Amino acid sequence: MATAPTYPGVYIEEVPSGVRTITGVPTSITAFVGFARRGPANQPTRVQSFGEFERVFGGLWDGSTMSFAVQQFFLNGGGDALIVRAIHDQGTAQQKDTKATLSIGTFKLEAADEGSWGTQLRVRIDYDTRPVDTSIPGESSTTLFNLFVKDMATGVIEEYRNVSVSPQHPRYVLRVVAAQSNLVRVLTPVPNAKPTASAALANPTDDPFDPATSTSSAFGSDGHEGTGHAEADLIPGTPNKKGVYALDRADIFNLLVIPPLARDGVLGASSRAAASAYCNARRALYIADPDPTWNEANDIAGGTALDTFLSGMEKRNAALYFPRVRMADALKEGATDAFPPAGAVAGVMARTDASRGVWKAPAGLEAILIGVQALDVGLDDGENGRLNPLGVNSLRAFPGVGPVVWGARTLAGNDRLASEWKYVPIRRLALFLEESLYRGTQWVVFEPNDEPLWAQIRLNVGAFLQNLFRQGAFQGRSAREAYFVKCDGETTTQSDRDLGIVNILVGFAPLKPAEFVIVRIQQIAGQIAT
Repeated sequence: MATAPTYPGVYIEEVPSGVRTITGVPTSITAFVGFARRGPANQPTRVQSFGEFERVFGGLWDGSTMSFAVQQFFLNGGGDALIVRAIHDQGTAQQKDTKATLSIGTFKLEAADEGSWGTQLRVRIDYDTRPVDTSIPGESSTTLFNLFVKDMATGVIEEYRNVSVSPQHPRYVLRVVAAQSNLVRVLTPVPNAKPTASAALANPTDDPFDPATSTSSAFGSDGHEGTGHAEADLIPGTPNKKGVYALDRADIFNLLVIPPLARDGVLGASSRAAASAYCNARRALYIADPDPTWNEANDIAGGTALDTFLSGMEKRNAALYFPRVRMADALKEGATDAFPPAGAVAGVMARTDASRGVWKAPAGLEAILIGVQALDVGLDDGENGRLNPLGVNSLRAFPGVGPVVWGARTLAGNDRLASEWKYVPIRRLALFLEESLYRGTQWVVFEPNDEPLWAQIRLNVGAFLQNLFRQGAFQGRSAREAYFVKCDGETTTQSDRDLGIVNILVGFAPLKPAEFVIVRIQQIAGQIAT
């Protein structure tokens, strides 16, 4: 608003430039949904290395195909993952995943998360607190104590000093532990008096948590992994913030990997359909694992197996890779076993995004599958030529190179569908643009809907696309050939303005991968003397 001058002199005004920089969103945050040994349940948790996954979720576990998929993701160049640990919370006590508990008189604790890991927790309580200050609400000699918790499996120790059982106290034990602990929770009702202290050590130099000499209290054996783990825990029949739908709490993810319950299994058709539909709603790509019963290309291309596999799936936001990969199993002394390939392929996509950009097909001689010793099925050119037109991406091994990703089609890439979303890099680039522009134009809402606004939109969206063009994201020799942004009186009519609508039309010319390289050779006839 213009300054109202009242005195003779110079007035300074800052005039908005209209520049609102649009920042591209990440392209390779990969969401994994599955079972784990430990960790937060049905809560998307970000990890950026396999070491961090080991610390939070317990690392490799025979009962978790997801743990191996995450390992393969980071091994192949992945750098950012969202982990959703599913649990089974219905049925009998034996079928459920349960939390270990501990009762010290009427003071009760439980492990922070479900699983047998909680049975390795030990607790000590002492009264070696600071001097009691009765001016603090809820503080007295009968309420103040120290709480120590140790995870015997990892060696992690948590200390909570000068906590109180009084809800009025600033360090009420229920609140403090809930806010700070990764190991335990205090159960209600919290008793009025502090819990009984652990007995003194016979030898003050002994480890206070050593089971052989300690007087600490051990959690019970009631925490365990249930026998009822099922696909419905990974992909519930209805959105309920559990399993894959826990990702509703996540801000963004770009790739989705849901390994089957067993290495030699496959997700059911309804689960695959739900996963691909969810990716369609969240602007992400679902990487599907092949059916382990496919032992050759003819099993896929020779009948109706593929049509059955794809039944109900949102094909444009899904990609299928075949065959399975053979890798070393660290839990079996390095013995080679077959694994679903989605985790490794997601890592290749992340590596390609980082080195070349999301518009580069995550395939070719650069797309080496690191850690893969062999492929479950060896494909030759002819077999590859039967699968590629069906939209099935082959994994192949070449002499001197090793196993590589040798396909870049979505499941809409079947030649018969003639889809504009035939290729993985084009679809992923479109999803990147959609999400970036969705987030980068939020400022437009409630702005005056007229030419000054439209000019700002053209300026900022155009600057974003121009930057991508300079990076090589679009085809064309000039910006005019590569993209356009239209927002004016033609796209937004008076009727639209009356309804509070502004329409922005963005077009881009995508780079399509060179799938087929044809080299023509001919002889040059020598000059004939005339």
